[in-house]
Amino acid sequence: MLHVKGGSLRGAFGAAGLVLVATTGAAMADWPERAVTVIVPWSAGGGTDATARAVAAELEEKFGQPFNVVNRTGGGGLVGHSAIANAEPDGYTLGVITIESTMYEPQGLSGVTTDDYTYIGRFNADPIAVNIAADAEYDDAEGLIEAVKADPGGIAASGANRGGLSHLAWIGLLDRLDVDPAEANWVASDGSAPALQQLASGAIDVVSTSPAEAQSLVDAGEAQTVALISSERSDLYPDLPTTTEIFDIDWSPLPFRGMAGPDGIPDEVVTAVEGALEEITQDQEFRDFMASRGFSVAYQDAATFGETVKSSGEGLASAMESAGLTQ
Repeated sequence: MLHVKGGSLRGAFGAAGLVLVATTGAAMADWPERAVTVIVPWSAGGGTDATARAVAAELEEKFGQPFNVVNRTGGGGLVGHSAIANAEPDGYTLGVITIESTMYEPQGLSGVTTDDYTYIGRFNADPIAVNIAADAEYDDAEGLIEAVKADPGGIAASGANRGGLSHLAWIGLLDRLDVDPAEANWVASDGSAPALQQLASGAIDVVSTSPAEAQSLVDAGEAQTVALISSERSDLYPDLPTTTEIFDIDWSPLPFRGMAGPDGIPDEVVTAVEGALEEITQDQEFRDFMASRGFSVAYQDAATFGETVKSSGEGLASAMESAGLTQ
């Protein structure tokens, strides 16, 4: 049974799951012999937390041991990402890493680099969206940008820490629209959940985060999503225009969520979890479950995921340099 936020998805994976447990057990009699910790570097209630708990619940069902999600927040994700990288490489501490893991080194922040992980697989990738209050004076992306251009410091935006992906996506957008990133007003937060609460309270004007994370506020009539910071429309949100369409620019930072562990975890652990993750992401019931909550499913195997992380890091490092955020 898949337990997520008080709900359940019964009968997930059926016989396929039993076959995986049996074959995994035959190949790896010693792992897992006890509970596995899954570190999430972001706050409870956000998109990374929700997807991590969904995947952890399925891994628990498949391997027959607890996969306990632990939120380790702070430092714009640095605390949790560092905790994953610096854990004992025995396979009993894994984590869900996000694209922010590629951003700390270019900013001169010690604790983790892209070489400090063993990559296991990606399970989710969603574009960042521009979200504004339902009662904002403007009701589309064009109106918002006009307001920013008129008073760059007067429009407060948030979604993560300064230098995090939500921040870079926003200032990268402004930079391509001839707004000096140095003049932008960014309010740092520990993730999208607290930032969205600030948006609902009127403390800030914009939150750059995935449409899924803003969906509850949109449904409640407290927020509206006006654009995707992307070059391609989303299958999950086909009616949302992209900033490329609206402004004729090329800027498409794509966040990811994937499983990883500290560098040097046993190959058999990687193989087992990689295979389980592939089966989870292929299962239609799981895909429907994710879609119902506004999350895409975008699997990549260990090798491909590692390549994605490295290439994403290079592109964002260039963006950070242009924004004056590198050291």
